Amino acid sequence: MDLRRHVADTRPLSEPHFRRLWIANIVTVIGAQLTIVAVPAQIYADTGSSAYVGLTGVFGLVPLVVFGLWGGSLADAMDRRLILVATTVGLIVTSALFWVQAALDLRNVWLLLGLFAVQQAFFAVNQPVRSAILPKLLPADQLPAGNSLNMTVMQAGGIAGPLVAGALIPVLGLSWLYLVDTITLLATLWAVLALPSLPVEGATSSPGLRSVVDGLAYLRGHPVLLMSFLVDIIAMVFGMPRALFPQIAHESFAGPPEGGLAFAVLFAAIPAGAVLGGVFSGWVSRVQRQGLAVIASIVVWGVAMIGFGVAVGFAAGAGSGAMTAWLVVAAAMLMLGGAADMASAAFRVSMLQTAATDAVRGRLQGVFIVVVAGGPRIADVAHGAAAVAVGTAAASAGGGVLVVVGTLIAALAVPAFVRYRITHG
Repeated sequence: MDLRRHVADTRPLSEPHFRRLWIANIVTVIGAQLTIVAVPAQIYADTGSSAYVGLTGVFGLVPLVVFGLWGGSLADAMDRRLILVATTVGLIVTSALFWVQAALDLRNVWLLLGLFAVQQAFFAVNQPVRSAILPKLLPADQLPAGNSLNMTVMQAGGIAGPLVAGALIPVLGLSWLYLVDTITLLATLWAVLALPSLPVEGATSSPGLRSVVDGLAYLRGHPVLLMSFLVDIIAMVFGMPRALFPQIAHESFAGPPEGGLAFAVLFAAIPAGAVLGGVFSGWVSRVQRQGLAVIASIVVWGVAMIGFGVAVGFAAGAGSGAMTAWLVVAAAMLMLGGAADMASAAFRVSMLQTAATDAVRGRLQGVFIVVVAGGPRIADVAHGAAAVAVGTAAASAGGGVLVVVGTLIAALAVPAFVRYRITHG
């Protein structure tokens, strides 16, 4: 068996600008994941409530929607390099403010949520631009490989970040995590400053509501792309239980309220599965029935979340030995879900990048970031509320059931998506 057919395709790394951005992400993503872990950990430590942790969904979703769509229109009207530089600086400043509030021990949950909202606004503008420039850096046949490499780095940071955070929070406190994030973001600033000018080809619009509407109208004429967004919304809204991880780690796996090993394992498991999926992603480039592959991947994600919820339920009240075994099972289910999500994302991103012209690509990437990042924010709110009503195990497993049912219904309703295929040249 030729192993090279199964491991990740590294051809995109021969392009200097892509390689520089990719290397910078290796450094930056670890710091970013420290903040992702630190914010819910700090909120739960200050309030003791998963409902407050779930509010990060509200404070993250609104700026993601507003600035994601506006940022996409901005990316189709301005030099994309300039946008990347400005938003990266904004992320650095916001991360520094996270550090200040933690170092001063202000314990103000509303200040923390407000800073989180500002951070998400910069992120919402930055990410569509980063995706929109990829077809300018790589040939079309390398886009799936480039997307897989980027997602692998992001998810690898999702492993290292929670593990490091879980170990450091009890020792150093939260402020140091925010400071590391601030420093590591300088690597991304170095990479985007080195990019050439990236004007938009055939730009005819100016940023604003009309530009956003035109982008949505373009999307409306492509039902396959619309369906790719819908199934991802189903997967993330119903099947992402991350807002429950602090409570699950504390109540089901006997971890301390402010973090600990179980907390770190739960946060790291989904990215770990995604990294494994990315390392062995060579098969992705050979799949022709991409629509069916997306449906299958999301169903696997839903089944994995059902298994996770069942493991959490059995762990509650178990002895220490059994509790550890159920933690392993819960982590394995999350890893399976991460691998499935990696495959789904690789297909969906590549479909979107190749279907759009450069003049509208930024706006469609804006919609994409709203869906991909906004779905989990809604899930934070929904799972936080559901956990109060029915408990963490039932909320997690029930969400997985809804993912499977909803995805199959969507597939039956839009058979063109299931039949969608590409032809390899």
